[in-house]
Formats: sequence, C-alpha cells, structure tokens
Amino acid sequence: MASTPPVCDFGWPAVDATLRGTDGKSHSLFDQAGPNGLVIAFICNHCPYVKAVIQRIVRDASDLKKEGIGFVAVNSNDANAYPDDSFDKMKLFAAENRFTFPYLHDEDQTVARAYGAACTPDFFGFNNDLTLQYRGRLDASRKEAGPPGLRRDLYEAMKQVARTGDGPVEQITSIGCSIKWKETA
Repeated sequence: MASTPPVCDFGWPAVDATLRGTDGKSHSLFDQAGPNGLVIAFICNHCPYVKAVIQRIVRDASDLKKEGIGFVAVNSNDANAYPDDSFDKMKLFAAENRFTFPYLHDEDQTVARAYGAACTPDFFGFNNDLTLQYRGRLDASRKEAGPPGLRRDLYEAMKQVARTGDGPVEQITSIGCSIKWKETA
C-alpha cells in the first residue's frame, strides 16, 4: 500500500545510531556525513517505488558526494514477514546496483521509529549541523521511473543545503510502500 511521509520538520536534529552494513562492518549514521550535510534514505529491496528509481538514487548519492553531502541507506522492513528484505538479499541488492554508500540493516526498527520513517523511499536531508532541511521526493517518478530529464528534487534541494545550510521552503513529499513494521505483542 502506498504511503506518504509528513512535510519537513525544519531544524529537527538527526539521531545517531550504529547499524550493520552489507559490507560486514558497523557504521554510525553521523560518520557518513560530509562537510556540508547528510542524506539518510530509508529504502528496501522489494518495493516497486525503490526499484523504479534505484539507479537514480545511486547517481544522486554519487553527485551529492561532490557537493560535500554524505549519503547512507537504511532498510528497516520486517525481514521475517518480507524475506526479500533479508540481510542476505540486501547484500545482493547493494552489489547488483553498485551502491557507493553504506546500506544498513535496522533489524529492530529503532532507527526508523526514531526518524518517523513512513515509506520506502523516504529521504531525510540534513545540513552540516545535522538539522533537517529536506524531507521530500527524489523526483516525480512513482512505481515506474519517470522520463529522462525530470527535475532532481533531492539533488537540487541538497545542493541548496550545501550552499546555504537551509533547504527549500517548497518541498513535495515522497511516496512509496509503507514501512513493514514488526508485529508487537
């Protein structure tokens, strides 16, 4: 089922956590920040919204690095209920799509809950003080990749953050599959 996150809560402070990455190492979210900011992307392996734009996500992560913006992806889905989101499948997904950034497993879902992640993909863009400046879409793609030449909303917003420290006032929320939460007893 499609889900959309709330609008950007400007100035909200990022929360650090250390999670296991598909490279076999543990990574702190804050250690992924560049000198001008950080994007934390909640994604997963099986969501058609993510699959449609995964190459654009990889492209934008690489291009944002040149702007001094770090990038990290987090998978918080319940892998027991959704085996395509298992850690082993995450490793394959990262390798097949040539991730140049850490892909982290939020097995107990505490990071997704701390951030209020709502869907995959859900992008959180922080400035160099690690306060939230962007919570919007990658571009206008949905379950199918949009045509070439779409405005790169995340990329353009984070370039502005890199230059000014502030995100754009106008932001269009992302849309995607809802986070697959674990059953609680």
